[in-house]
Order: sequence, then structure tokens, then C-alpha cells
Amino acid sequence: MSARKEYDDMGYVVVRNFLSDIEISSISKHVNGVFDSWMSSNKSEIFEHQLVNMHSLTKQEYFTNTPDERVGFFNSISPLTLTNLIERMFGSEIYFHNTQLFFNPLNKKRLPYWHRDMQYSPLSDDIQKAEQNNMVSLHIRIPLVKEKGVEIIPGTHKRWDTELERDVRLELNGHSNNEQLPNAKLIELDVGDILIFSSQMIHRGNYQLNDSRKALDLCVGKYHHLTFGFLDKQILPRKEEMELIKNNQWYSCATNYS
Repeated sequence: MSARKEYDDMGYVVVRNFLSDIEISSISKHVNGVFDSWMSSNKSEIFEHQLVNMHSLTKQEYFTNTPDERVGFFNSISPLTLTNLIERMFGSEIYFHNTQLFFNPLNKKRLPYWHRDMQYSPLSDDIQKAEQNNMVSLHIRIPLVKEKGVEIIPGTHKRWDTELERDVRLELNGHSNNEQLPNAKLIELDVGDILIFSSQMIHRGNYQLNDSRKALDLCVGKYHHLTFGFLDKQILPRKEEMELIKNNQWYSCATNYS
């Protein structure tokens, strides 16, 4: 089965042994520099707010003293093999939207929670439902340590919630968003594997099966008027940086739309 067919059917696809040790090492070097600094500066807030991820790792503020490292980071997360794969699956005009790094919560009260990404936006559930099949909004997960880290409900990228799924996801009618849902699939990834999945399918992280967790998600997609407005331009390369990025198509596409 082709990667695109698998994604169309299930809402996700795992590609094993996709990234080399050298590629993972380069990504890890850049991620660790940003994440370790952010974690040490914000540990009390991370605990208080029960955070499980940081976002916008490519923001210029994280590279004030090491501007060359920012270009290196952009280069490391856009290898030609990856951009070519995504283009084969979803066509051209893919743009870079953000990065997120997922980790185990410092506050053990934080439980895994089912969600669709855009439920945290001002857009109503009815609008999200109506536009779901018109959006290409993807996460490309790159585990930097082995993990059983993502649970998904296959097929929910092209259908809306059952009554139970909606009650659990939105914590309605006495339900909690950490309850077990039927048909859930836990994805196990090794270092070098990638997971491509729809950000609008029902999914959640899993913290309890991993002693440590460090998973980088690249958020990419196709232009849609309801999603593009959430792009923070500060995560994109500056003009002079763009010229130094070997494979800059995702970033230039985002800049052209801005």
C-alpha cells in the first residue's frame, strides 16, 4: 500500500528508518540547544501549567547569540528526501507552519487528553467540521528517543466525532478528555522513523509508557484561509537566511503567502 493510500484510509502513515543517524544527530543538536535553555528558564511555569510541549523552536529569540545555528536548524528539518515525500503525497505548495517539541510533563497530574488541534482556536466546532475535508494540516513526528508516544483514532481525519468522542474530547455530560476511547491505536516509533498524521484527527500524547520523551513535530500544510492566519511570521527565516537554506521550499511558500 502506498503512503498516500494509507494516509487517505487511516489519517496517518509511519515510514520506518526514514532519517539517518547523521540527520537525527543534527536535528537533536539544534533541538537540545533550544529546549534545554527554554526548560531551565521556565521550569516553574511548565510545572504550574502542566505543559507537555513547547512550540516555535525556530524563533529568532532562541538564536540571539548563535545566528548561524538558526540556519542550520532550518536546514536540518527540511531534507530533500522529506520535502519530496510530502510533495509526492500531498502535491506542491506545502508551507511550513511551526514546530513543536513534546516531552513528559513535569507535573504528574497532567493526564493524556484527546483533542483535534483546532479545538483550541476561536473557530467553532461546526466550522471545523464543515471545513475538515478541505484542509491539509499535518504533523510530521520525528522521535529523538524511542517512544510509544501517540494514540490516534484512525479515520477521524475524514469523519467527525461520534457522540462519545465529542463528549470525551470536549468534556461534556460528565466525561473527561483522558478517558479511553474505542478503536484507539497506539503508535510506537523508533529513532529514524517518522509519523505523518492529520492534526485534525482525534489524537493524544501518551506519557505513561515512556520513561523519557523527546519528539519533534514539524507542522506543515497547504494554504487554507482558516488556518493560515495562525502562522507566526517570527518562526520563518529572514530574507538573508532564506538564501542560505539549501532546500527552502516550505519556508519560501509560507513567506509568499504572508
